[in-house]
Amino acid sequence: MPGEDLLGGPPETHLPDDEATAREALESGIDPATVAASHPSATLAWAELADRAFVNGDAVTSYAFARTGYHRGLDKLRRAGWKGHGPVPWEHVPNRGFLRALYALGRAAESIGETDEATRCAEFLRDSSPTAASELT
Repeated sequence: MPGEDLLGGPPETHLPDDEATAREALESGIDPATVAASHPSATLAWAELADRAFVNGDAVTSYAFARTGYHRGLDKLRRAGWKGHGPVPWEHVPNRGFLRALYALGRAAESIGETDEATRCAEFLRDSSPTAASELT
């Protein structure tokens, strides 16, 4: 079984693909704010908003958008059986919105001087998906 840890660790968490419509809207060029308003649980839309704010030099707004996506993602992870730790693989496309929001939260936290939170986010990202940590940093 893919993702099975023979040493007894937690299994991989694969979020359901409930963001497909939002992902398609973003890929077609619809503004992330419009997508987030239409699909408020879409972590990918919040991550896109966080990225845009950060690139525009607004770390505080980026932090707020990223925190929203992060918490929406935690809710989804828990509903998918996640127990607070374990792999959340980047390779599973529906996980990417959460992982991107987590990365964006850490990046914005670092930018506004929240060093402890930035460190926690970086560790959480590496522990959840080394691939995501590599891809996003």
